[in-house]
Amino acid sequence: MKERLALKIILAIAIFGVLFSGTLSYQELFLSTGGGLTCPAVGKPGTLFGYPACVYGFFMYLILAILAAIPLFKKKTN
Repeated sequence: MKERLALKIILAIAIFGVLFSGTLSYQELFLSTGGGLTCPAVGKPGTLFGYPACVYGFFMYLILAILAAIPLFKKKTN
């Protein structure tokens, strides 16, 4: 039971991370408003391989959410 609780907590944190970094990534890549919470613009100092760090954070949290959700929603065969 403790394993399921840990997976639920990890999933909740990962979903929050996907939403937060996804919002920042969307603003930086598609809106480019420059106001509010933003990451460095594409190609500027503070980027990794030309993309803001929030883009990499989005994919990292997305992978964590998928890996935490698989065992939670997998049907038991026993």
